[in-house]
Amino acid sequence: MDKVRIGFIGVGGIAEYHLKTLQQIEDAVITAVCDMNGDRAKEIAETFGAETYETVEGLLDAGVIDALYICTPPFAREGIEEAAAARGIHLLSEKPIGLEMEAVRRKEQIIRESGIIHSSGYCLRYLDTVQKAKQYLADKQIDMVLAYRIGGMPEVSWWRKMDLSGGQLVEQSTHQVDLIRYLAGEFDYVQANYEQRHIQRLHPEATVYDVGIVSFGLRSGALGTISNTSLSRHMGRGDVEFFGRDFYVSISGLTLRIIDDNQDVTLTSEMDFYLEQNRAFVAAVKSGRQDLVLGDFSEAAATLEATLAANESAVAKKTIYLAAE
Repeated sequence: MDKVRIGFIGVGGIAEYHLKTLQQIEDAVITAVCDMNGDRAKEIAETFGAETYETVEGLLDAGVIDALYICTPPFAREGIEEAAAARGIHLLSEKPIGLEMEAVRRKEQIIRESGIIHSSGYCLRYLDTVQKAKQYLADKQIDMVLAYRIGGMPEVSWWRKMDLSGGQLVEQSTHQVDLIRYLAGEFDYVQANYEQRHIQRLHPEATVYDVGIVSFGLRSGALGTISNTSLSRHMGRGDVEFFGRDFYVSISGLTLRIIDDNQDVTLTSEMDFYLEQNRAFVAAVKSGRQDLVLGDFSEAAATLEATLAANESAVAKKTIYLAAE
């Protein structure tokens, strides 16, 4: 394989991040795009030197791609991964990878059995600061985890519907949930409380919550909380903090802080994590090495399961236990 030929289904904002970084990768070439917004697809195709296709099937059957980026909203994924896997087309599926676990698990099995390279949208795993934190925490007993996703609301109407976006934990705070899993281990149970405090004043049709608190226990025995809100106009944060008897680790955006008896160190990454993620995926496709991918489809499924369990807990007003694999 000379260059990895890449197609996109869905060419909104997140796709454009990927497209721009892929242009910097010598082994990648963008060849095809498809989007329900034909004008947007044409604009992106002209900008990045690709061909436009009106249908998913048309793009997949054109024989012009080796790998596919799926960047549609989570409610618009039916059959895409399965169709690509059946054709031997490698996949990067943006997060969240769905809204219903049974369907996602079926996709996961098909993808794994196909033998294709598969990746997901959990780009923060590729930061050097996150890798340093993972190395530091590897032999530590984590006792408490505090996570935050505080900010505003995306200006797209589908995001305001629980059945289309899954709400903030599923669609945004999922990155913090994934970092918890990646650095501290699997979730054992979750208990969530959600409220609509302001959103219906602006959007009476909204069904998503705008304030949410999730308490959880990890299989290691550590306890934690995730605080998330989409109504904060003047302050934002996307942090995860890890506490142990003799250490403290914080990941806040690109900044890592480690404090223990011997050090108080703050490091800020200069990495473009989208570039690193896409470089790893392209290298994995070209070499056939799945191990180069830090967050595959199965990892994305496990992160989704934790967030959907929290949604279930908020509705049922009870603790939800996650099945051990």
